Amino acid sequence: MTQDTLRLGAFFYATGHHVAGWRHPSSEADGGLNLARYVGWARRAEAAKFDLIFLEDGTGIRDTGLRSSERTARSTHFEPVTLLSALAAVTERIGLVATTSTSFNEPYNVARRFASLDHLSGGRAGWNLVTSATDAEAANFGGARIAVHADRYERAEEFVDVVLGLWNTWDDGAVIIDRASGQFSKPDGFRPLNHAGKHFAVRGPLNLSRTPQGQPVLVQAGSSGPGKDLAARTAEIVFTANQTLDEAVAFYADLKGRMAGFGRAPEDLKIMPGLFPVVGRSEAEARAKFEELQALIDPAVGLALLERMIGGVDLSSYDPEGPVPELPETEGGKSRQRLMFDLARREGLTLRQLYLRIAGARGHAQIVGTPAQIVDEMEERFRAGGADGFNIMPPTLPGGLDDFIELVLPELRRRGLFREDYAARTLRGHLGSRPPAGFGPAR
Repeated sequence: MTQDTLRLGAFFYATGHHVAGWRHPSSEADGGLNLARYVGWARRAEAAKFDLIFLEDGTGIRDTGLRSSERTARSTHFEPVTLLSALAAVTERIGLVATTSTSFNEPYNVARRFASLDHLSGGRAGWNLVTSATDAEAANFGGARIAVHADRYERAEEFVDVVLGLWNTWDDGAVIIDRASGQFSKPDGFRPLNHAGKHFAVRGPLNLSRTPQGQPVLVQAGSSGPGKDLAARTAEIVFTANQTLDEAVAFYADLKGRMAGFGRAPEDLKIMPGLFPVVGRSEAEARAKFEELQALIDPAVGLALLERMIGGVDLSSYDPEGPVPELPETEGGKSRQRLMFDLARREGLTLRQLYLRIAGARGHAQIVGTPAQIVDEMEERFRAGGADGFNIMPPTLPGGLDDFIELVLPELRRRGLFREDYAARTLRGHLGSRPPAGFGPAR
């Protein structure tokens, strides 16, 4: 390993990650609409010294037929950069990572948005780069179907180069504010980008100077071949889903092994898979908590979640008590679709069993047990070279987050796996990473 302690993200998903979490009596069911709820969660995570807050996003309601949208709290939530800008004002050290798609945005807007968040937060911003993967999102932007996977990643490759270029159109120290001479900035302190490519033509420069981190941290969530290449070239954090230890170790070695080809060191990329923990003081208590949540799952909501996870395929005509059907590869999220099929085949699951299986973690690692049992698995992946840290996915909010902080963090610290306090003030400082080669100074 290239580090001796884990990095931890607090992944906030409105009312919690379990698809029925909003129905649990301990949840703050209006979380997706209530800034005060997010402020409370963010302050809890910062007091616990999490490295970052992570927010997912999509450019529309992803339930294609809207069959289950009125029965889930996930159909309404804040735009994440807007939300993190508010949270920047009530936190001081924790990193702030928001998801924004390259499919239905323009590079200049994204570069400006995240540079603004980096300035507002004093150097804590991160952009989770994704490509949109559902027809439901495409329908909000003039298209009936989502672009094919290869085309989405081709656009994303050029998109990120433009954003990185715009963040570096200003030099360090370019703003001098010399009232006596009338010089606000150095005459040669910024310059046009003059990008002309297949998908974008962007003159630049950005109308915002160099940010406190030099540039915001780049996060990437794709696990397909093109996604891994993009991450190896540009990302400082990768958020991924691995079901088994062997899969995690293989993914880690593959991705880190690609970095040398892009002139980068393995320690400049932190691989942080998702982890859905249900914690109890005893294994029986943890299991009871989990089963209580499982009993609240609406079948229509569970099936709609599975449809999205396997690429937007309509499953309503299939017997829920029958096996997962043989389905063609779609143009949705290819790595997650493959993970779903592999999981169903490996465990012999029916459709109903599969949606129950993913109702909390959505394909990420799921651990139901005591603090020691949860830390055992975290430590095993960390020591084996399968993770640099984890993006923690609380089943409910705030209860699931509080359980992790109260019960799991002390065990992590007892074993020397997580630090007692912050050692830096920026997100990149927490990570101990450097930006991609050729794109600006390290911070």
